[in-house]
Amino acid sequence: MNKTLAIALSRTLLSGTVLATGLLGGPVLAQSTGKDVTVVLSENVSVVEPCMAARQDVGRVISENVNEMLVEYDYTNGGLMPRLATSWSQVDDNTWEFKLRDGVKWHDGSPFTAKDVQFSIERNKNANLSCETGGKYFGGTTFSFESPDDHTIRIKTEPAQPILPLLLSIMPVQSAATTPAGEFDRKPNGTGPYLFSDWKNGQSITLTRNPDYWGEEPQVEKATYVFRSDSAVAAAMVETGEADIVPSIAIQDATNPETDFSYPNSETSYLRIDTRAAPLDDKRVREALNLAIDREAMVGSLFPEGVEMATQLVPPTTIGHNPDIPVWPYDPDKAKELLEAAKADGVPVDTQIRMIGRNGIYANGTPAMEAIMAMLQEVGFNVKLDMYDVSVWNNYFVSPFVADAGPTLTQSQHDNATGDPVFTAHVKYASDGTHSMLRDAELDAMIAKATSATGEERAKLWQQVFARAEQEDIADIPMFHMVGFTRVSPRLDFKPTIATNSQLQLQQIKFK
Repeated sequence: MNKTLAIALSRTLLSGTVLATGLLGGPVLAQSTGKDVTVVLSENVSVVEPCMAARQDVGRVISENVNEMLVEYDYTNGGLMPRLATSWSQVDDNTWEFKLRDGVKWHDGSPFTAKDVQFSIERNKNANLSCETGGKYFGGTTFSFESPDDHTIRIKTEPAQPILPLLLSIMPVQSAATTPAGEFDRKPNGTGPYLFSDWKNGQSITLTRNPDYWGEEPQVEKATYVFRSDSAVAAAMVETGEADIVPSIAIQDATNPETDFSYPNSETSYLRIDTRAAPLDDKRVREALNLAIDREAMVGSLFPEGVEMATQLVPPTTIGHNPDIPVWPYDPDKAKELLEAAKADGVPVDTQIRMIGRNGIYANGTPAMEAIMAMLQEVGFNVKLDMYDVSVWNNYFVSPFVADAGPTLTQSQHDNATGDPVFTAHVKYASDGTHSMLRDAELDAMIAKATSATGEERAKLWQQVFARAEQEDIADIPMFHMVGFTRVSPRLDFKPTIATNSQLQLQQIKFK
């Protein structure tokens, strides 16, 4: 094993010996009783805006609990299910019609109508808000609307969106009457089974059951979300009865087969390369970055045995995944040769490169970055690691990016659980993608063409997109298609699915 990798792993395992929450100075919670649950998240939820629910920390609280989608994706069996829309049909290549559920009320008692759907889409497209959902999934698409009555909406897109119902399965609908149009919401007004009751920033969030919910009454009466960055501490809270669910724990803490469950979480971990800045604007340097990393040595130590080495930002289960893209080999000698050749041509390879990490992004995320940094240093890169909480990290990850940051490698993780690259390609690779640092006009045209295609042609075009982005442009350092571990209290009847990575529907939790 790489020496620095061994050191990073020993630090991680040592941190796991601290089990009592009181040792960290955090509040010790009363044991969950009755029909209330406590959920432990690894990151502080710094915003509660529903249009940011594409971000994991926000989605696990808000999505389908407080604010609902028009359409719900069935993560267990696949396919789409009615939610706020009861049915949908394609009118023509560019237009879809959605029939909306009658009798649904917002938490403030006002009726849900087509105006709310139009407002939500337009709000997600508001560039001044930088909404994650709009930026990630609606980028490059323009919308127009027609509502013949309060419970029918026709949505026209340019270019055509043949999978628009699937796209709308990730957008929480918001109230046109109560949601601030130009700033983030701090107390969401939803239609869902839970009311947003309390938010103590940095401490906890509380949701309570909605007595007037249009659907079936859930069993959970109240959910309290607390934040613990230490996986061992969070896992111990379930063991001692202080909490009920930890959606994500580290491999070394998943030690109890009666409470700990593994699941394919649809995430792909990677480092985004700032291809705009020297020396990272040289393709040889980007290739050297990938060759310098011993991915295989990290499996079974910093990453669990079940992960799969990634070659692109979607897993093999996604249509358009390109099986012909090879895994980057570990070849430090070749990496050194590439750096020497680039230096001989005047590329400033000695320039310091900042590695921008995110605290709590995934279990063992910090020691993984430390190990990667050491591997890059061993082949001659001048790299420095800066770890940030999500609120600061987001400024480096989402456009407009931090000015004058210099060349950066940003620790990232991408979730594509719904199976189509439209949720990946534009935001990650397009010149105007909110997460993209590529500027490739030919790739932009390829993405636009694939977005409008259907059937076998769609899959073929997406494969071409991934080949160009990953092999020609070398947009990033793909790491692993991930697996997750969740700890669940024995008093609950709940098992995680691929959805647990991005949302945690309280109505799916039962009591034994």
